[in-house]
Amino acid sequence: MRNLTTVTEFILLGIPETEGLEMALLFLFSSLYSCTLLGNVLILTTVISSSRLHVPMYFFLGNLSIFDLGFSSTTVPKMLFYLSGNSHTISYTGCVSQLFFYHFLGCTECFLYTVMACDRFVAICFPLRYTVIMNHRVCSILATGTWMGGCVHAIVLTSLTFQLPYCGSNKVGYYFCDIPAVLPLACEDTSLAQRVGLTNVGLLSLICLFLILVSYTCIGISISKIRSAEGRQRAFSTCSAHITAVLCAYGPVIIIYLQPNPSPLLGAIIQILNNLVTPTLNPLIYSLRNKDVKSALRNVFPKRSFHGQVPNFW
Repeated sequence: MRNLTTVTEFILLGIPETEGLEMALLFLFSSLYSCTLLGNVLILTTVISSSRLHVPMYFFLGNLSIFDLGFSSTTVPKMLFYLSGNSHTISYTGCVSQLFFYHFLGCTECFLYTVMACDRFVAICFPLRYTVIMNHRVCSILATGTWMGGCVHAIVLTSLTFQLPYCGSNKVGYYFCDIPAVLPLACEDTSLAQRVGLTNVGLLSLICLFLILVSYTCIGISISKIRSAEGRQRAFSTCSAHITAVLCAYGPVIIIYLQPNPSPLLGAIIQILNNLVTPTLNPLIYSLRNKDVKSALRNVFPKRSFHGQVPNFW
């Protein structure tokens, strides 16, 4: 028998190499988080309130706003809590929940971007059959499938991680509970959990990215066959926001999980970009580049509510 105590709580050591910068980071991350909440609630409210946006493309955009709200809220509030001078401690159950929801929402993001790419493929390559193919029933099934797929993925990874005993150090060398940071604290062999985690996350990301690239290759071929320059520009403008969002989302995932030994600071910066900056940018990307969303925003929030002037970023 080993004289070891079972871990009941963990201590999050925070962002590596940022000692003394807590107040600056608190102000920066609080501002970004507030923008994330405001922007995504605004987009979600607009999609729900405007009957013009009750079409598949904006149905999935509403799902993306829900995802962004949940994804940033999984890690940021706890980080802001200890950056403000409070305890770095997180309970064992809290750590399990944080890891589960991080991978649940992360996997859902991959599936959701893939579904949105397929939606654009049908809209541009089969415009006359778009409403028939992407009917309400199909959209509901696809949306439900993305969330259920993310849930199954997270259950597998969370179970593999926390079925191991934790009976030694409880100091997590990161700002939230993620698999690479938690597994080194286990008291038994973690090779299986590491292999499954890296393979699962990396493989799912690559498969989804491959499907997105295939969709946009077909879209590009279809756009090139449009004779008028105005038609090509209109078709491309419906895809540009989604392409930008995909690049912002997949870049951090690929860099983190496909590098053999990324530096802790680089990993933290990339994770923050993925957890906080991308959800902040998504409302701007989709509202600035989309005339329908801007028009709906003006209808939902009339000019008189802003003393006769609509803000320039609309």
